[in-house]
Amino acid sequence: MNRFVEKLSAHGLTLERGKLRTLQINVGRKCNQACHHCHVDAAPWRTEMMDAAVAARVGAWIAEHRPEIVDITGGAPELSAHFRYFVETARAAGAHVIDRNNLTIIETKPFAWLPEYLAEHGVEVIASLPCYTAGNVDAQRGDGVFAQSISALRKLNAVGYGTRLPLNLVYNPLGAKLPGPQAELEADYKEALQRDFGIVFHGLFTITNQPIARFAEDLRAHGQWDAYLELLANSFNPATVDGLMCRSTLSVGWRGELFDCDFNQMLGMQLRDGRPLFLWDVTPADLEDRTITTGIHCLACTAGGGSSCTGVTVPVAA
Repeated sequence: MNRFVEKLSAHGLTLERGKLRTLQINVGRKCNQACHHCHVDAAPWRTEMMDAAVAARVGAWIAEHRPEIVDITGGAPELSAHFRYFVETARAAGAHVIDRNNLTIIETKPFAWLPEYLAEHGVEVIASLPCYTAGNVDAQRGDGVFAQSISALRKLNAVGYGTRLPLNLVYNPLGAKLPGPQAELEADYKEALQRDFGIVFHGLFTITNQPIARFAEDLRAHGQWDAYLELLANSFNPATVDGLMCRSTLSVGWRGELFDCDFNQMLGMQLRDGRPLFLWDVTPADLEDRTITTGIHCLACTAGGGSSCTGVTVPVAA
């Protein structure tokens, strides 16, 4: 029994999948950045990317089963040759589409078309911006990233994002600590970005750093692994469990393999039914009431106000 399951059991809780709402497609590990906190261990030199045959099978599944939301992630998902195929296939199936955008991709010459394309197809942009000051952002994501991110946000604003089109930002803390209260951080972000740069956006999602991949390596290198796990365990909040994203989201890997969440994907914790499962092996109904595969990293999603791909699962006051 892992430590997360022990926490659930102590509160008389179990964790099963409910009705599928979101299909999250991780198109691969390639990214134009190599951020310190990245649980995907994404980078410009990664080569693992979804091929055309898998993309076609994923697209066919979307067309048949019509999930409410299709959430496209990576790496930088726009680097996939199939990014536009997924956007247009999902929109044709009636899905709300999310692009998990790192902002700096918009500032690269080959992807200058992105703001207009995303706006044309009504895609929600969820954009990474771990702080509203240059020093903190550049420390986590690389020199010059903050300035590029501000430029990209202005371009998104110019085509209607933050007003008529949904633009949400993502905050994660610098280092081995929990995020502050989401509502307060959102208010601070809105005030600072409007005042200093004239930027507007809809909401801020706070996400706890996962003890996975690059961030896990950093914790161990600085002797902080045990202390961070203790912080997460001691901050366990049973009220977060009902809202965990793994209950309504299905994660698909670049080879079409299935996981309960993107974090499990990075740890190779593939869904199985006597054999490894791929997207084309299941229907949404097959997944309901299935026990979710967990590990100690799940403590990050249940600490404090909780953590999911859309921020906290329960509001927590300062």
